[in-house]
Amino acid sequence: MNKFNLKGSIVALITPMLKNGRVDYDSLKSLVQWHIASGTDGIVSMGTTGESATLNNNEHLEVIRQTLRFADGKIPIIAGTGANSTSEALFLTAAAKKLGVAAVLLVTPYYNKPTQEGLYQHYKLIAEKVKIPQILYNVPGRTAVDMLPATIKRLSNLENIVGIKDATGDLSVAKELIEILDDDFLIYSGDDVTAVEFVNMGGDGGISVSANICPSEVSQIYKLASSDFEEAQEINNKIKDLHLHLFIESNPIPVKWALNKMGKCESGIRLPLLLLEDKNQEILTKTLKNIGII
Repeated sequence: MNKFNLKGSIVALITPMLKNGRVDYDSLKSLVQWHIASGTDGIVSMGTTGESATLNNNEHLEVIRQTLRFADGKIPIIAGTGANSTSEALFLTAAAKKLGVAAVLLVTPYYNKPTQEGLYQHYKLIAEKVKIPQILYNVPGRTAVDMLPATIKRLSNLENIVGIKDATGDLSVAKELIEILDDDFLIYSGDDVTAVEFVNMGGDGGISVSANICPSEVSQIYKLASSDFEEAQEINNKIKDLHLHLFIESNPIPVKWALNKMGKCESGIRLPLLLLEDKNQEILTKTLKNIGII
């Protein structure tokens, strides 16, 4: 049986930065404590939303280490350790295990477009080399490779691979995964727009960008989605525009700008990402006001 059984609302946490681009650890501490107080069930540190692509390995691991320190065992920390190089993903996964994370999240190797067999061998090697719960992460809209359900099924049979974050946004894919995977294999939504339906269908929760902005509401939505779908939908409808507008430009540009607007962090972000464009600031400001965030 799978001993890692985290369900519910898992925030894909931003990495707050000062205007000069340095990591702002004071704000990181405040954000972690806010999520604990707000009922967030788990934190992904150094995922896509955490700007993992713009931090070097030393910074990457330091952010994870500090996130663990600030959480102080009160909330599980999942480390993003995927890379387009298998050797780098293996290094980061082993290092994250030493730091003491609860699990790792491994995005499909991006840009180099491996075959399905290449994906299988990539994940198989990491699972064999590092004994830690590992969550697959399929986000073809960003990586240019789509890990097919049949490949996910094969990988689910390997020791240490315990779940999948499906960010396709395609509920037919979610339905197939729920049907073909064992009940103890965790299936997380990676798409806030469709997450309520995803969980209601049998998913185990979500790894959410929107949870950065309204952690309490997202936590409630996931808790209710499988037991009181109408109430979950009612809460979700209040923030549905947020789900959309947090992707009005490439993630995490909008979510970092929104958190700065809320006074949760400074406006720092690293090239090649820029601050949210003025026209989109107006749209997101209106959205935040409409849901009572600012």
